[in-house]
This record gives sequence, structure tokens and C-alpha cells, in this order.
Amino acid sequence: MTIEIYRDAWGIPHLRASDARELARAQGRVTAHDRAWQLEVERHRAQGTSASFLGTAAVPWDVLARRARLTDTAERSFKALDPDTADWVLAYVEGVNEGLAEGARRTPEFADTGLAPGRWEPWTPLAVWIATHLLFAGFPAKLWREEVIRHLGPRAVALFATDGPGTSGSNGWLAAGERTVTGQAVIAGDPHRFIEEPGVYQQIRLSCPEFDVVGLAVPGVPGTAHFGHTGSVAWAITNAMADYQDLYRERLRRTGAGVEALGPDGRWERACRVTEVVEVRGAEPVPVEVIETGRGPVVAGGPEGLTDGTLLPDDAEPPLALSLRYPPRVLADAGFAALLPLLRARTVADVDRAFDSWVEPVNVVQAADTEGGTLHRVAGRVPVRSAANRVRIVPAWEPGHEWHGWHTMPRAGLTDGIAVMANQRGPSASLGVEFAPPHRAARIAALLDERKRWSAADMPAIHTDTHLASATPLLRLLAALDGLAPAAAALRDRLLRWDRRMDAKSEAAAAYAAVRGAVVRRLAAHPAFAALTEPPAYPEVLLPWLGLTARTAFALENLLTAEELYGIDRPALVRAALEEVASPATAGTARRTWGDTHRLAPWRALPGTPYATDTYAEPALSGDHDCVLCTSAVPGLTDLAARGPAARYVWDLARREDSLWVVPLGASGVPGSAHHRDQLPLWTRGDLVPVVTDWARLTKETDDD
Repeated sequence: MTIEIYRDAWGIPHLRASDARELARAQGRVTAHDRAWQLEVERHRAQGTSASFLGTAAVPWDVLARRARLTDTAERSFKALDPDTADWVLAYVEGVNEGLAEGARRTPEFADTGLAPGRWEPWTPLAVWIATHLLFAGFPAKLWREEVIRHLGPRAVALFATDGPGTSGSNGWLAAGERTVTGQAVIAGDPHRFIEEPGVYQQIRLSCPEFDVVGLAVPGVPGTAHFGHTGSVAWAITNAMADYQDLYRERLRRTGAGVEALGPDGRWERACRVTEVVEVRGAEPVPVEVIETGRGPVVAGGPEGLTDGTLLPDDAEPPLALSLRYPPRVLADAGFAALLPLLRARTVADVDRAFDSWVEPVNVVQAADTEGGTLHRVAGRVPVRSAANRVRIVPAWEPGHEWHGWHTMPRAGLTDGIAVMANQRGPSASLGVEFAPPHRAARIAALLDERKRWSAADMPAIHTDTHLASATPLLRLLAALDGLAPAAAALRDRLLRWDRRMDAKSEAAAAYAAVRGAVVRRLAAHPAFAALTEPPAYPEVLLPWLGLTARTAFALENLLTAEELYGIDRPALVRAALEEVASPATAGTARRTWGDTHRLAPWRALPGTPYATDTYAEPALSGDHDCVLCTSAVPGLTDLAARGPAARYVWDLARREDSLWVVPLGASGVPGSAHHRDQLPLWTRGDLVPVVTDWARLTKETDDD
């Protein structure tokens, strides 16, 4: 069997093999060569063993991974795969294991931590996938809503309902042939995730006699699950914002035989229980009690309650714990049965059938083919259960909160040849609770309506649009102020003349962000919300969803436009924020631009690595949370952008070689290599690189028999 590895000018791997199995092996090998550190970090995170080389900072995640039983779920899911898919995944794992040693030798993090490359198991790609998406759907938001209901009442949930600090989103749009210059469809967009170094998406081409696909792979997982172009059909996804994970209050007790949980029929049931140990670099090992009830794994608390003995509200003895019910655990299915059929797809009907096997995350899929077919549907598994399950923590011992099968996934069409999804209430509206504000979707639709015909080359102008529609409520409050001091009045007038574009070079955008941040901080500090500053002692890894300032920042529109807000004098609060920013104490920042503080802040497993130096100074960014160019900071806390477009793509169905793509950093995860960060300047400017399909334009790296 022959494997050929080629590279384009950006170091993107183009792989060719004699069959699909050998191609998967090649994908695993080249990924290990390019991303060895990333692969091993993700493997250890999925296993709950990352603290063994990353130290105490990694302990909270490792504990959650153990308690959520990620590896056991992956093992079960692998055993349930059909033989063809299982062998294909196994081939990918073989390739990873073949390439890890060489990849580790090239990557300084292994020497810095003393980590030796380990061995991937057949189920490891499934574990990486499940671990990557465990928090993606944001089940900890139910902890936040529980606190909001407890202290402010059920009506307050809507005040804070928005795309919160722990979720991720994306833009995606489809222009059918009737709306393009070629008469064939164009699909474009950008997934929004935490920007990581190395990046969360890997540009790759996979070619064998069965198929020839370009797409964006998740390192550690074979195929191109989320985004791909086979030549005759292309697909892309956005987060559907569906709710498909439940949290249960559990009453647990110890017995001579172990642990029991009170079930919905009023009986005490035997719970599974084991003790595991998290090894920690430079510190004592941490024992972890892993408990699973009939609902699911216990992810917080235990028979003695939460870590400090705090009880959850409205309950007395015995102390309570929280269990998590999530589809891969219930089904023993990570959705990998969809991956090979996607690569083999020739039409939207093929893509549609493949996504029937999808599990998580629940996505909105857009697809088009060269025959003129289009697809706009939701894919995944969302359980049928009570409305309360979606909103908050529900009691395990009360009937009525069980799962009863799965929702049929909704479908949608196109309007005037266009479909736009940006995490707003769309075809998945019946499946979720919190959705993104409509601004990004509305802006994309408005931009697409500005002309009748689009080309692939036109699409980056949409990717990089910086108009901030969500500024309207705050600007209206500013406009209504009177009797201002001269400096505050001048600042107010300057903001009212602003074009509402969050451009990196804009001083007015920086001034708006400063006033917005001051408003957020003052709202979050108001006594009306004081009770929300002290949540129960949940595990540290879940606390970002409970941060009042961040929650206030992302719900600012709702809080400023609500008919009444617990007696808070919002005009007075906005006045005070404006005067704060206009005061002499901040005069030195009056000519600061948005890009001076709004800079990329990628996540690194080793934040203090030697290459995180001025040589790698992070760029100034345009955009903001509600712009199409969604470079997301947390107003009131920081202007640094930890989230943003984790890739951009344009799939052209007329000529695949006219397709375009870019990632935030580069194809290589090896610091100092030529392709470690060579795409960053393009990504920052909004430029994309061409998808190369001509093998003669590629550089051959190796033949392997």
C-alpha cells in the first residue's frame, strides 16, 4: 500500500493513498508529525491525566474528565461502531502511533515538561471528540439559571439569556446558484471557538480512489467532520445552540456496600462507584471518587454534598450532588458513523444521510452540490424530556424528568436563494433555551442582499464586517443624557457620531468599549445582583459560567432595554460610567485605539512557553462579540479576545480550486517552524489562501510503502 504526502506553500498536508484505510493511517501520521504536542495534550485531557505534566492548574479539568467517565464512554462507543468505521478509526490511530515519536522530537514542549509521547488506543479519537465537546453545549449554564431563579425569580432568566461566556458559535451562509456569478452554489462562514495554539482546526486534503476531499479536521479525529468539499458536494456547520445535556440533583448515601442514589420511584438504587487518582506534577496526587447513578455520572459533590458542605437550595438532608446526563454516555455513540459517509458523499442526499448518524454537538448543517441541490437542517441527538430539564437542575428523585426518546431534527429552506445561520433562533429554536442575539445573522443577510450575484472571492468582505448593531441601546441612553460636564458631553457627542464599526484603528470604538465596560462593571456591582456574586461551591472548572460580570456583559442589551430592572436607575448608571471614562484620570487613554487593547489571546497548554515572547506579539484585532467579525472579549473584564474565528472557509461548487480558507495561526504546531504562524497576518487582515487541488503545484514530501 502506498501513501504519498504533499504540501502546498502554506505547509498544508495533501495526502494520497491507495484506499481509505491507508489514507486514515496517513492522516494520523501527518497529524502526529505536525501536531504531536497538541495530540498528546488532548489525549491526556480526555483521560484526565494532563495534570501529570501540566501541574496543579490542570487538576480541575482532570477531575471532571474522570467524574464524567469520558474514557469509559469512548471505549463503549468504539465497541459499538460498525466494523468498517472501527477499522478506519484504528488505522488513524496506527498512523498517530507511528508518527508521535518523530513529532515529539521536533516539539520543544515535550522536553520542557519531560513528557514522553504515549500510545493511542483505538478509542482515543472518540475520547478526544467527547472531551472537546463536553462543555461545548454549556450545561453549566443551568447552574447559573438556578442561581438567577433562586435569587431573582424565574422571569429573570430571560434577562440574562444570551450567548454566554462559555459557549461558542459560528457564522455560516449558503448562496444557491441563482445568487452566484457561476450559477453554482457558494458556502462560506467561520466557526467561533476559543483560539488555541496550535489551532483547533487542521486544513487537510484526503485523496484515494474512493474520494478526494479538502476540509478542516479536528486534530486527533479522522476525516473532516465539520467542514468539507468533495468536489461535487460541500458542507459546513454552525452551532445549533440546542440543549441536550441535563443536570440532576442527586440524593446519595453511603452504605456498607458502597453508594446509593434515590431514584424517581422513591427507591434507593445502587450507584456505580470507583476511586481513581489524578497524578499531579510537583504536588501530591488527588484521589477522585467516581460515582454514576441511573441518570449519569456525578460531576459535582457526593454523598457528603458539595466540596465545602454547602447544600443546594431548597433541600435539607441528605446533602446533594449533581449528575450529568449526556447523549454519548446514554447511547454509547459519539457519532463517528457519520464520518466515512461524509468523505464518500457525492450529493446533498449523501450528506443528509450521513448526518442522520450525527450525535454531538448538535449543529445546523448547510450543504450544496453541483447538481443544484441544497440542504439546510439540524443534525444531532436532542432528548425528549420536560421543559424544566432544559432550563435548570432537576431533582432525580421526582418522576417526570426522564428522557423519552429523541427529537426529530428540524429542516429549513432557503429564502431568495440564501440561507444564513449565526446561532440565532432558526430551525433549532424548538430545541434550545439560549441563542445568540440576531445581529450577526441579520447583518450577514443584509450584506448578501446588497447584490444579486456573489462570487467566492467576494465572501471575505462579509467575514470581516465590523458593524456593531448591539451598541444601539447604550447609545440611546447616552443620547438622552443632559446636563453633562464638558468632558463627558464631548465624549458622548463623539460616540453619537461614531459609525458603530469596531475597527482596530478606531479611537471611537475604543471609547465606546471603555464606556460599555464601565457600565457592565457598575451593573454587576449593583446591590440588586449582590446575591449572584456568591454561588455554591461548584467545581472550579464550572465557575466561568457563574461569573456575574461576564454574564452581565453578554446580557447587556437585555439589561439596558428591560422595561424595569429591579429599581436600578439605568440612566444614572450610564451617566456615572460616561463621567468615569471622561474623567481626568483617564485622559491619557483618550486617543487609544480599539486595537491597542483588543488583541488576540490564544490559549496554550503551557502559557509560559519560551515562544510566547515579543517575537510572537499578538496582533491588534478588529471586530467584537456581536460583529460578523466575532472576536470576542469580555466587556468589563478584559478587551483581550480569547475567542474568534477558529478558521474561515469559502467552498465554491463551480470550481473547487477557487475555494478559499485560512486558520488563525498556521498548519504546523511546532514553534519556530515556517508554518507555525504564517497564516496569522492573513487571518488578521481578513485574507484567505487558495485551496490547491492541482497535485503538480504541490511539493512531494515522501513516499511510504
